Amino acid sequence: MTKTVNLLKSLLHNFGVVLVVFGFAFLGRKIDSFLGITGFHSVFTTAAAWLFLVIGFLVRVWAAFHFYEQRMKVISLVPQKKLITTGPFRYSRNPLYLGGNLFIFLGSVLFLGSPAGIVLTAINLIFVDLMIRREEKQLAHEFGREWMSYRNRVRRWL
Repeated sequence: MTKTVNLLKSLLHNFGVVLVVFGFAFLGRKIDSFLGITGFHSVFTTAAAWLFLVIGFLVRVWAAFHFYEQRMKVISLVPQKKLITTGPFRYSRNPLYLGGNLFIFLGSVLFLGSPAGIVLTAINLIFVDLMIRREEKQLAHEFGREWMSYRNRVRRWL
């Protein structure tokens, strides 16, 4: 029963993420319109958009599920008390950011055909990377050698 609840929480949380990110992409389209920039659409960009959206959503659901299984919050203003190194965290130290801030963001702006959205996504990634570096300092302080070992074997993004 708990696994089912955790899966449902993961799915619902990430449907919310997709909605918020599409709002972000819509902002990109508004900027395009304001600046007189023509959007783009093709079979290739639509297919790439769907691929990025599906991959990003599934990665985020998988990562959120691991958080919920450890009785941790996906969004927390205080440092976490556990270091998760299983599931998608075996391949990326930041699968939530990878799935959301890269794949879902990119998929949504490609889906809407927004050049400004692509620029906004790149700017967002710069800020996310700065946030990740701050979080990594907290993890090093909190988990010491365990963090260092994990950091040395798993890449930040991919």
